Amino acid sequence: MEFSIKSGSPEKQRSACIVVGVFQPRKLSESAEVIDQSAKQYLSDLVRRGDMEGKAGSTLLLHNVPGTLSDRVLLVGLGKEKEFREKEYRNAIATAVRTLNETGGFDGTIFLTELPVKKRDVTWRIRQATIIALETLYRFDQLKSKKEDVRRPLRKLTFCVARRSELPAAELALAEGQAIADGQKLMKDLANLPGNYCTPTYLAEQAQVLAKEFGLGIEVLERADMEKLGMNTLLAVAQGSRQPPKFIVLKYQGGKPDAKPIVLVGKGVTFDTGGISLKPPSEMDEMKYDMSGAASVFGTLKATALMKLPLNVIGVVPTTENMPGGGAIKPGDVVTSMSGQTVEILNTDAEGRLILCDALTYVERFSPDCVVDIATLTGACVVALGSVVSGLFANNDGLARELLDAGQNAYDRAWQLPLWDDYQEQLKSNFADMANIGTRMGGAITAACFLARYTSKFEWAHLDVAGTAYRGGEKKGSTGRPVPLLTHFLLGRTEAVQREAKKSRNQKKKA
Repeated sequence: MEFSIKSGSPEKQRSACIVVGVFQPRKLSESAEVIDQSAKQYLSDLVRRGDMEGKAGSTLLLHNVPGTLSDRVLLVGLGKEKEFREKEYRNAIATAVRTLNETGGFDGTIFLTELPVKKRDVTWRIRQATIIALETLYRFDQLKSKKEDVRRPLRKLTFCVARRSELPAAELALAEGQAIADGQKLMKDLANLPGNYCTPTYLAEQAQVLAKEFGLGIEVLERADMEKLGMNTLLAVAQGSRQPPKFIVLKYQGGKPDAKPIVLVGKGVTFDTGGISLKPPSEMDEMKYDMSGAASVFGTLKATALMKLPLNVIGVVPTTENMPGGGAIKPGDVVTSMSGQTVEILNTDAEGRLILCDALTYVERFSPDCVVDIATLTGACVVALGSVVSGLFANNDGLARELLDAGQNAYDRAWQLPLWDDYQEQLKSNFADMANIGTRMGGAITAACFLARYTSKFEWAHLDVAGTAYRGGEKKGSTGRPVPLLTHFLLGRTEAVQREAKKSRNQKKKA
Protein backbone atom coordinates (compact mmCIF):
# COMPACT_ATOMS: atom_id res chain seq x y z
CA MET A 1 0.00 0.00 0.00
CA GLU A 2 1.30 3.42 -0.98
CA PHE A 3 0.45 6.40 1.22
CA SER A 4 0.75 10.15 0.77
CA ILE A 5 -0.25 13.36 2.54
CA LYS A 6 -1.88 16.30 0.80
CA SER A 7 -3.45 19.65 1.56
CA GLY A 8 -5.99 20.95 -0.93
CA SER A 9 -9.61 21.48 -1.83
CA PRO A 10 -11.60 18.25 -2.31
CA GLU A 11 -13.35 19.19 -5.56
CA LYS A 12 -9.94 19.74 -7.24
CA GLN A 13 -8.51 16.30 -6.41
CA ARG A 14 -7.95 13.86 -9.27
CA SER A 15 -8.66 10.51 -7.70
CA ALA A 16 -10.64 7.33 -8.22
CA CYS A 17 -12.64 8.30 -5.13
CA ILE A 18 -12.88 11.22 -2.71
CA VAL A 19 -14.07 10.38 0.82
CA VAL A 20 -15.98 12.92 2.89
CA GLY A 21 -18.29 12.64 5.89
CA VAL A 22 -21.90 13.27 6.82
CA PHE A 23 -23.00 13.79 10.42
CA GLN A 24 -26.36 12.64 11.74
CA PRO A 25 -28.92 13.95 11.04
CA ARG A 26 -28.05 14.92 7.45
CA LYS A 27 -25.27 17.42 8.14
CA LEU A 28 -22.39 17.67 5.70
CA SER A 29 -18.84 17.89 7.04
CA GLU A 30 -16.75 20.90 5.99
CA SER A 31 -15.06 19.09 3.09
CA ALA A 32 -18.43 17.73 1.96
CA GLU A 33 -19.83 21.27 2.01
CA VAL A 34 -17.00 22.42 -0.27
CA ILE A 35 -17.88 19.71 -2.78
CA ASP A 36 -21.56 20.56 -2.42
CA GLN A 37 -20.92 24.20 -3.30
CA SER A 38 -18.89 23.22 -6.35
CA ALA A 39 -21.57 20.69 -7.34
CA LYS A 40 -24.38 23.27 -6.96
CA GLN A 41 -26.01 21.58 -3.94
CA TYR A 42 -25.86 18.09 -5.46
CA LEU A 43 -24.89 16.50 -2.11
CA SER A 44 -27.28 18.54 0.02
CA ASP A 45 -30.16 17.58 -2.31
CA LEU A 46 -29.34 13.89 -1.84
CA VAL A 47 -29.09 14.30 1.91
CA ARG A 48 -32.32 16.29 2.07
CA ARG A 49 -34.15 13.51 0.20
CA GLY A 50 -32.95 10.98 2.78
CA ASP A 51 -30.39 9.09 0.64
CA MET A 52 -27.84 9.58 3.45
CA GLU A 53 -28.86 10.17 7.05
CA GLY A 54 -25.31 10.19 8.39
CA LYS A 55 -25.76 7.17 10.63
CA ALA A 56 -22.41 5.82 11.83
CA GLY A 57 -21.15 3.04 9.58
CA SER A 58 -23.37 3.91 6.62
CA THR A 59 -21.96 4.76 3.19
CA LEU A 60 -23.20 6.15 -0.12
CA LEU A 61 -21.05 5.89 -3.25
CA LEU A 62 -21.71 8.55 -5.90
CA HIS A 63 -20.49 8.59 -9.51
CA ASN A 64 -19.76 11.60 -11.72
CA VAL A 65 -20.53 14.24 -9.11
CA PRO A 66 -20.76 17.63 -10.89
CA GLY A 67 -17.97 20.14 -10.28
CA THR A 68 -15.40 17.52 -9.14
CA LEU A 69 -12.39 15.96 -10.85
CA SER A 70 -12.69 12.56 -9.15
CA ASP A 71 -14.46 9.51 -10.59
CA ARG A 72 -16.46 8.94 -7.43
CA VAL A 73 -17.37 10.55 -4.13
CA LEU A 74 -17.89 8.33 -1.10
CA LEU A 75 -20.05 9.68 1.71
CA VAL A 76 -19.36 8.07 5.08
CA GLY A 77 -21.81 8.34 7.98
CA LEU A 78 -20.19 9.77 11.10
CA GLY A 79 -23.03 9.63 13.63
CA LYS A 80 -23.89 12.58 15.85
CA GLU A 81 -21.34 15.38 15.73
CA LYS A 82 -21.37 15.92 19.51
CA GLU A 83 -20.54 12.23 20.01
CA PHE A 84 -17.75 12.08 17.40
CA ARG A 85 -14.67 11.03 19.36
CA GLU A 86 -11.73 8.61 19.00
CA LYS A 87 -13.78 5.46 18.57
CA GLU A 88 -16.12 7.06 16.03
CA TYR A 89 -13.17 8.49 14.08
CA ARG A 90 -11.41 5.13 13.93
CA ASN A 91 -14.60 3.37 12.85
CA ALA A 92 -15.19 5.96 10.11
CA ILE A 93 -11.68 5.45 8.72
CA ALA A 94 -12.11 1.67 8.78
CA THR A 95 -15.48 1.94 7.01
CA ALA A 96 -13.99 4.22 4.35
CA VAL A 97 -11.00 1.98 3.64
CA ARG A 98 -13.12 -1.18 3.57
CA THR A 99 -15.56 0.40 1.11
CA LEU A 100 -12.80 1.84 -1.08
CA ASN A 101 -11.25 -1.61 -1.33
CA GLU A 102 -14.56 -2.95 -2.64
CA THR A 103 -15.14 -0.26 -5.28
CA GLY A 104 -12.51 -1.49 -7.74
CA GLY A 105 -10.65 1.82 -7.73
CA PHE A 106 -6.88 1.75 -7.32
CA ASP A 107 -6.67 4.84 -5.12
CA GLY A 108 -8.64 6.93 -2.67
CA THR A 109 -8.30 10.41 -1.19
CA ILE A 110 -9.62 10.62 2.36
CA PHE A 111 -10.73 13.95 3.84
CA LEU A 112 -11.97 12.36 7.08
CA THR A 113 -8.50 13.01 8.51
CA GLU A 114 -9.38 16.73 8.57
CA LEU A 115 -12.26 16.12 10.98
CA PRO A 116 -11.70 17.55 14.47
CA VAL A 117 -11.45 14.94 17.21
CA LYS A 118 -11.61 16.27 20.77
CA LYS A 119 -8.16 16.59 22.39
CA ARG A 120 -6.48 14.93 19.37
CA ASP A 121 -4.21 16.74 16.93
CA VAL A 122 -3.32 16.05 13.31
CA THR A 123 -0.44 13.78 14.36
CA TRP A 124 -2.82 11.49 16.22
CA ARG A 125 -5.39 11.51 13.41
CA ILE A 126 -2.91 10.63 10.66
CA ARG A 127 -1.07 8.02 12.73
CA GLN A 128 -4.32 6.32 13.68
CA ALA A 129 -5.69 6.48 10.12
CA THR A 130 -2.58 4.77 8.79
CA ILE A 131 -2.67 2.00 11.40
CA ILE A 132 -6.40 1.43 10.88
CA ALA A 133 -6.13 1.40 7.10
CA LEU A 134 -3.48 -1.32 7.10
CA GLU A 135 -5.28 -3.25 9.82
CA THR A 136 -8.53 -3.14 7.80
CA LEU A 137 -6.78 -4.51 4.71
CA TYR A 138 -4.87 -7.24 6.61
CA ARG A 139 -5.52 -10.81 5.49
CA PHE A 140 -3.97 -14.05 6.69
CA ASP A 141 -4.32 -16.50 3.83
CA GLN A 142 -0.81 -17.94 3.56
CA LEU A 143 -2.03 -21.45 4.34
CA LYS A 144 -5.00 -21.48 1.93
CA SER A 145 -4.61 -23.29 -1.39
CA LYS A 146 -7.13 -20.94 -3.01
CA LYS A 147 -6.92 -17.30 -2.02
CA GLU A 148 -9.88 -14.95 -2.28
CA ASP A 149 -8.26 -12.17 -4.28
CA VAL A 150 -9.93 -8.76 -4.22
CA ARG A 151 -10.80 -7.51 -7.69
CA ARG A 152 -8.56 -4.55 -8.44
CA PRO A 153 -7.46 -4.04 -4.81
CA LEU A 154 -6.80 -0.61 -3.33
CA ARG A 155 -3.18 0.38 -3.92
CA LYS A 156 -2.85 4.00 -2.83
CA LEU A 157 -4.35 6.15 -0.10
CA THR A 158 -3.99 9.90 0.31
CA PHE A 159 -4.77 11.48 3.66
CA CYS A 160 -5.69 15.15 3.62
CA VAL A 161 -4.96 17.85 6.17
CA ALA A 162 -6.69 21.20 6.43
CA ARG A 163 -3.59 23.45 6.39
CA ARG A 164 -0.25 23.28 4.62
CA SER A 165 1.45 24.07 7.92
CA GLU A 166 0.30 20.67 9.19
CA LEU A 167 2.10 18.74 6.43
CA PRO A 168 5.45 18.14 8.24
CA ALA A 169 3.76 16.76 11.36
CA ALA A 170 1.41 14.67 9.22
CA GLU A 171 4.29 13.21 7.19
CA LEU A 172 6.07 12.14 10.39
CA ALA A 173 2.86 10.66 11.80
CA LEU A 174 2.33 8.74 8.56
CA ALA A 175 5.79 7.17 8.79
CA GLU A 176 5.19 6.27 12.46
CA GLY A 177 1.79 4.78 11.64
CA GLN A 178 3.26 2.64 8.88
CA ALA A 179 6.01 1.38 11.19
CA ILE A 180 3.53 0.49 13.93
CA ALA A 181 1.23 -1.24 11.44
CA ASP A 182 4.18 -3.22 10.05
CA GLY A 183 4.99 -4.30 13.59
CA GLN A 184 1.39 -5.35 14.13
CA LYS A 185 1.43 -7.32 10.89
CA LEU A 186 4.51 -9.24 12.01
CA MET A 187 2.83 -10.03 15.32
CA LYS A 188 -0.37 -11.18 13.58
CA ASP A 189 1.46 -13.30 11.03
CA LEU A 190 3.37 -15.11 13.78
CA ALA A 191 0.45 -15.51 16.16
CA ASN A 192 -1.99 -16.70 13.49
CA LEU A 193 0.30 -19.56 12.46
CA PRO A 194 -0.75 -22.92 13.93
CA GLY A 195 1.45 -24.72 16.42
CA ASN A 196 2.78 -27.21 13.87
CA TYR A 197 4.29 -24.28 11.95
CA CYS A 198 5.17 -21.82 14.70
CA THR A 199 7.38 -23.83 17.04
CA PRO A 200 10.07 -22.48 19.39
CA THR A 201 12.63 -23.24 16.69
CA TYR A 202 10.58 -21.30 14.11
CA LEU A 203 10.40 -18.29 16.45
CA ALA A 204 14.18 -18.41 16.84
CA GLU A 205 14.56 -18.53 13.06
CA GLN A 206 12.26 -15.52 12.65
CA ALA A 207 14.30 -13.67 15.25
CA GLN A 208 17.37 -14.32 13.11
CA VAL A 209 15.55 -12.92 10.07
CA LEU A 210 14.54 -9.81 12.03
CA ALA A 211 18.08 -9.35 13.35
CA LYS A 212 19.59 -9.62 9.88
CA GLU A 213 17.08 -7.20 8.33
CA PHE A 214 17.60 -4.45 10.92
CA GLY A 215 21.11 -5.09 12.20
CA LEU A 216 19.98 -6.23 15.65
CA GLY A 217 22.16 -8.10 18.07
CA ILE A 218 20.90 -11.63 18.69
CA GLU A 219 21.59 -14.57 20.96
CA VAL A 220 19.62 -17.81 21.11
CA LEU A 221 20.17 -19.99 24.17
CA GLU A 222 19.64 -23.73 23.77
CA ARG A 223 18.54 -26.25 26.39
CA ALA A 224 22.11 -26.89 27.54
CA ASP A 225 22.68 -23.15 27.99
CA MET A 226 19.54 -22.86 30.07
CA GLU A 227 20.58 -25.82 32.20
CA LYS A 228 23.90 -24.13 32.99
CA LEU A 229 22.08 -20.95 34.01
CA GLY A 230 19.65 -22.86 36.23
CA MET A 231 16.49 -21.92 34.29
CA ASN A 232 14.71 -24.88 35.83
CA THR A 233 11.18 -23.47 35.86
CA LEU A 234 11.34 -22.77 32.11
CA LEU A 235 12.85 -26.19 31.47
CA ALA A 236 10.20 -27.83 33.66
CA VAL A 237 7.49 -26.53 31.33
CA ALA A 238 9.47 -27.71 28.28
CA GLN A 239 10.20 -31.23 29.48
CA GLY A 240 6.89 -32.69 28.25
CA SER A 241 7.45 -31.61 24.66
CA ARG A 242 9.53 -33.07 21.83
CA GLN A 243 10.12 -29.52 20.59
CA PRO A 244 13.32 -28.05 22.09
CA PRO A 245 12.87 -24.80 24.05
CA LYS A 246 14.65 -21.63 22.98
CA PHE A 247 15.61 -18.48 24.87
CA ILE A 248 15.84 -15.58 22.43
CA VAL A 249 17.55 -12.24 23.10
CA LEU A 250 17.29 -9.42 20.52
CA LYS A 251 19.09 -6.10 20.99
CA TYR A 252 18.24 -2.82 19.28
CA GLN A 253 20.94 -0.20 19.90
CA GLY A 254 19.52 3.18 18.88
CA GLY A 255 20.53 5.19 21.92
CA LYS A 256 23.83 6.17 23.49
CA PRO A 257 26.13 3.22 24.29
CA ASP A 258 25.93 3.90 28.03
CA ALA A 259 22.14 4.45 28.11
CA LYS A 260 20.29 1.84 30.12
CA PRO A 261 18.04 -0.37 27.97
CA ILE A 262 14.30 -0.80 28.08
CA VAL A 263 13.67 -4.54 28.24
CA LEU A 264 10.55 -6.19 26.81
CA VAL A 265 9.91 -9.79 27.87
CA GLY A 266 7.35 -11.80 25.89
CA LYS A 267 5.75 -15.09 26.87
CA GLY A 268 6.37 -17.54 24.03
CA VAL A 269 4.34 -20.70 24.68
CA THR A 270 3.80 -21.76 21.08
CA PHE A 271 1.08 -24.18 22.08
CA ASP A 272 -0.45 -24.65 25.50
CA THR A 273 -2.35 -27.85 26.18
CA GLY A 274 -2.22 -27.15 29.90
CA GLY A 275 0.20 -30.05 30.35
CA ILE A 276 -0.91 -32.70 32.85
CA SER A 277 -3.54 -30.20 34.05
CA LEU A 278 -5.08 -30.63 30.60
CA LYS A 279 -7.36 -27.95 29.22
CA PRO A 280 -10.85 -28.87 27.99
CA PRO A 281 -10.87 -29.55 24.22
CA SER A 282 -13.34 -26.79 23.38
CA GLU A 283 -11.44 -23.88 21.78
CA MET A 284 -8.08 -25.40 22.67
CA ASP A 285 -6.96 -24.53 19.12
CA GLU A 286 -6.82 -20.92 20.30
CA MET A 287 -3.88 -21.85 22.51
CA LYS A 288 -1.63 -21.30 19.49
CA TYR A 289 -2.03 -17.65 20.52
CA ASP A 290 -0.25 -18.27 23.82
CA MET A 291 2.91 -16.90 22.21
CA SER A 292 1.27 -13.53 21.53
CA GLY A 293 3.54 -11.86 24.09
CA ALA A 294 6.58 -13.08 22.19
CA ALA A 295 5.06 -12.00 18.87
CA SER A 296 4.32 -8.54 20.30
CA VAL A 297 7.98 -8.15 21.31
CA PHE A 298 9.09 -9.02 17.77
CA GLY A 299 6.53 -6.62 16.31
CA THR A 300 7.52 -3.80 18.65
CA LEU A 301 11.21 -4.23 17.88
CA LYS A 302 10.48 -4.11 14.16
CA ALA A 303 8.46 -0.91 14.56
CA THR A 304 11.21 0.57 16.75
CA ALA A 305 13.86 -0.20 14.15
CA LEU A 306 11.73 1.19 11.32
CA MET A 307 11.23 4.44 13.24
CA LYS A 308 14.94 4.49 14.22
CA LEU A 309 14.09 5.54 17.76
CA PRO A 310 17.05 6.88 19.80
CA LEU A 311 16.66 4.22 22.48
CA ASN A 312 18.28 0.97 23.52
CA VAL A 313 15.64 -1.76 23.56
CA ILE A 314 16.17 -5.43 24.35
CA GLY A 315 13.60 -8.10 23.55
CA VAL A 316 13.70 -11.31 25.58
CA VAL A 317 11.57 -14.29 24.57
CA PRO A 318 11.49 -17.56 26.53
CA THR A 319 9.71 -20.00 24.23
CA THR A 320 8.49 -23.58 24.56
CA GLU A 321 5.46 -25.80 24.17
CA ASN A 322 3.45 -27.02 27.17
CA MET A 323 2.59 -30.66 26.47
CA PRO A 324 1.37 -33.64 28.57
CA GLY A 325 4.15 -36.07 27.57
CA GLY A 326 5.57 -38.88 29.65
CA GLY A 327 8.28 -36.60 30.97
CA ALA A 328 5.97 -33.68 31.73
CA ILE A 329 5.95 -31.94 35.10
CA LYS A 330 3.24 -33.10 37.50
CA PRO A 331 1.08 -31.20 39.99
CA GLY A 332 3.01 -31.20 43.25
CA ASP A 333 6.48 -31.16 41.67
CA VAL A 334 8.92 -28.67 43.19
CA VAL A 335 11.52 -26.92 41.02
CA THR A 336 14.20 -24.35 41.72
CA SER A 337 14.07 -21.22 39.58
CA MET A 338 17.10 -19.37 38.24
CA SER A 339 16.76 -16.94 41.15
CA GLY A 340 17.23 -19.80 43.64
CA GLN A 341 13.63 -19.59 44.85
CA THR A 342 11.70 -22.86 44.88
CA VAL A 343 8.25 -23.27 43.36
CA GLU A 344 5.62 -25.91 44.05
CA ILE A 345 3.78 -26.47 40.77
CA LEU A 346 0.17 -27.05 41.81
CA ASN A 347 -1.21 -26.52 38.31
CA THR A 348 0.81 -27.21 35.17
CA ASP A 349 -1.53 -24.94 33.21
CA ALA A 350 -0.12 -21.96 35.12
CA GLU A 351 3.01 -22.32 33.01
CA GLY A 352 3.46 -18.81 31.63
CA ARG A 353 4.65 -17.43 34.96
CA LEU A 354 7.14 -20.30 35.21
CA ILE A 355 8.93 -19.40 31.98
CA LEU A 356 8.67 -15.67 32.67
CA CYS A 357 10.17 -15.81 36.16
CA ASP A 358 13.45 -17.22 34.82
CA ALA A 359 13.43 -14.61 32.06
CA LEU A 360 12.90 -11.83 34.61
CA THR A 361 15.85 -13.09 36.62
CA TYR A 362 17.98 -13.29 33.47
CA VAL A 363 17.38 -9.64 32.49
CA GLU A 364 18.98 -8.37 35.72
CA ARG A 365 22.31 -8.64 33.87
CA PHE A 366 21.29 -5.77 31.57
CA SER A 367 20.87 -3.26 34.45
CA PRO A 368 17.63 -2.19 32.74
CA ASP A 369 16.06 1.23 32.89
CA CYS A 370 12.76 -0.64 33.14
CA VAL A 371 11.26 -4.01 32.24
CA VAL A 372 7.84 -4.69 30.75
CA ASP A 373 6.65 -8.27 30.35
CA ILE A 374 3.78 -9.14 28.03
CA ALA A 375 1.82 -12.35 28.37
CA THR A 376 -1.49 -14.03 27.63
CA LEU A 377 -1.27 -15.06 31.24
CA THR A 378 -4.67 -15.66 32.84
CA GLY A 379 -8.27 -16.39 31.97
CA ALA A 380 -9.04 -14.50 35.18
CA CYS A 381 -7.96 -11.27 33.47
CA VAL A 382 -10.43 -11.94 30.65
CA VAL A 383 -13.19 -12.44 33.23
CA ALA A 384 -12.23 -9.20 34.98
CA LEU A 385 -11.70 -6.91 31.98
CA GLY A 386 -13.06 -8.70 28.91
CA SER A 387 -11.50 -7.93 25.54
CA VAL A 388 -11.56 -4.13 25.77
CA VAL A 389 -8.47 -3.40 27.88
CA SER A 390 -5.32 -5.24 28.93
CA GLY A 391 -4.53 -5.78 32.60
CA LEU A 392 -1.61 -3.73 33.92
CA PHE A 393 0.42 -4.35 37.07
CA ALA A 394 3.56 -2.48 38.12
CA ASN A 395 5.94 -2.05 41.03
CA ASN A 396 6.46 1.60 40.03
CA ASP A 397 3.62 4.11 39.70
CA GLY A 398 5.51 6.33 37.26
CA LEU A 399 6.07 3.44 34.86
CA ALA A 400 2.43 2.41 35.21
CA ARG A 401 1.28 5.93 34.34
CA GLU A 402 3.52 6.00 31.26
CA LEU A 403 2.00 2.76 29.99
CA LEU A 404 -1.56 3.85 30.76
CA ASP A 405 -1.03 7.13 28.90
CA ALA A 406 0.57 5.30 25.98
CA GLY A 407 -2.43 3.00 25.81
CA GLN A 408 -4.79 5.96 25.70
CA ASN A 409 -2.78 7.63 22.93
CA ALA A 410 -2.62 4.40 20.94
CA TYR A 411 -6.28 3.51 21.57
CA ASP A 412 -4.84 0.23 22.85
CA ARG A 413 -5.85 0.74 26.42
CA ALA A 414 -4.85 -0.89 29.70
CA TRP A 415 -6.29 -0.77 33.22
CA GLN A 416 -4.16 -0.94 36.34
CA LEU A 417 -4.97 -3.59 38.93
CA PRO A 418 -3.52 -3.77 42.46
CA LEU A 419 -0.31 -5.57 43.37
CA TRP A 420 -0.75 -5.46 47.13
CA ASP A 421 1.08 -7.78 49.50
CA ASP A 422 -2.26 -9.01 50.84
CA TYR A 423 -2.61 -11.16 47.71
CA GLN A 424 0.79 -12.79 48.24
CA GLU A 425 -0.78 -14.84 51.04
CA GLN A 426 -2.49 -17.01 48.41
CA LEU A 427 0.88 -18.20 47.07
CA LYS A 428 2.01 -19.84 50.31
CA SER A 429 3.24 -23.43 50.03
CA ASN A 430 3.89 -26.05 52.67
CA PHE A 431 6.74 -27.52 50.64
CA ALA A 432 8.43 -24.69 48.70
CA ASP A 433 9.05 -20.95 48.83
CA MET A 434 5.84 -20.40 46.88
CA ALA A 435 3.10 -22.13 44.91
CA ASN A 436 2.55 -21.25 41.27
CA ILE A 437 -1.16 -20.52 41.76
CA GLY A 438 -3.47 -19.12 44.40
CA THR A 439 -7.21 -19.62 44.74
CA ARG A 440 -9.76 -18.90 42.00
CA MET A 441 -10.32 -15.45 43.45
CA GLY A 442 -8.20 -12.68 41.92
CA GLY A 443 -6.30 -15.05 39.66
CA ALA A 444 -4.82 -12.33 37.44
CA ILE A 445 -3.54 -10.49 40.51
CA THR A 446 -1.94 -13.52 42.17
CA ALA A 447 -0.24 -14.39 38.86
CA ALA A 448 1.26 -10.89 38.80
CA CYS A 449 2.21 -11.24 42.47
CA PHE A 450 4.12 -14.39 41.57
CA LEU A 451 6.09 -12.52 38.91
CA ALA A 452 6.68 -9.60 41.28
CA ARG A 453 8.83 -11.86 43.45
CA TYR A 454 11.43 -11.82 40.66
CA THR A 455 11.48 -8.08 39.97
CA SER A 456 12.83 -6.39 43.11
CA LYS A 457 15.99 -5.18 41.36
CA PHE A 458 14.35 -3.03 38.66
CA GLU A 459 11.28 -1.03 37.72
CA TRP A 460 8.82 -3.49 36.24
CA ALA A 461 5.38 -3.67 34.69
CA HIS A 462 3.33 -6.66 33.59
CA LEU A 463 0.72 -6.61 30.82
CA ASP A 464 -1.80 -9.45 30.90
CA VAL A 465 -3.14 -9.48 27.32
CA ALA A 466 -5.12 -12.72 27.48
CA GLY A 467 -8.31 -10.88 26.55
CA THR A 468 -6.89 -8.42 24.02
CA ALA A 469 -4.14 -10.14 21.98
CA TYR A 470 -6.56 -12.26 19.95
CA ARG A 471 -10.23 -12.79 19.33
CA GLY A 472 -12.19 -16.01 18.98
CA GLY A 473 -15.38 -16.91 17.19
CA GLU A 474 -16.18 -16.09 13.58
CA LYS A 475 -13.53 -13.34 13.42
CA LYS A 476 -10.87 -15.50 15.07
CA GLY A 477 -7.38 -14.11 14.76
CA SER A 478 -4.62 -12.04 16.30
CA THR A 479 -5.46 -8.39 17.01
CA GLY A 480 -1.87 -7.14 16.92
CA ARG A 481 -2.25 -5.76 20.45
CA PRO A 482 -0.38 -4.55 22.44
CA VAL A 483 2.11 -3.47 19.74
CA PRO A 484 0.45 -0.02 19.48
CA LEU A 485 0.61 0.48 23.26
CA LEU A 486 4.25 -0.59 23.46
CA THR A 487 5.36 1.52 20.50
CA HIS A 488 3.57 4.59 21.84
CA PHE A 489 5.29 3.94 25.18
CA LEU A 490 8.64 3.97 23.36
CA LEU A 491 7.64 7.08 21.43
CA GLY A 492 6.95 8.72 24.80
CA ARG A 493 10.39 7.68 26.04
CA THR A 494 11.87 9.10 22.82
CA GLU A 495 10.26 12.48 23.50
CA ALA A 496 11.74 12.42 26.99
CA VAL A 497 15.22 11.68 25.57
CA GLN A 498 14.87 14.52 23.08
CA ARG A 499 13.76 16.94 25.80
CA GLU A 500 16.79 16.04 27.90
CA ALA A 501 19.10 16.47 24.92
CA LYS A 502 17.62 19.89 24.16
CA LYS A 503 17.92 20.91 27.80
CA SER A 504 21.56 19.81 27.84
CA ARG A 505 22.32 21.79 24.67
CA ASN A 506 20.72 24.92 26.12
CA GLN A 507 22.75 24.58 29.31
CA LYS A 508 25.96 24.28 27.31
CA LYS A 509 25.10 27.43 25.34
CA LYS A 510 24.53 29.38 28.57
CA ALA A 511 27.81 28.12 29.96
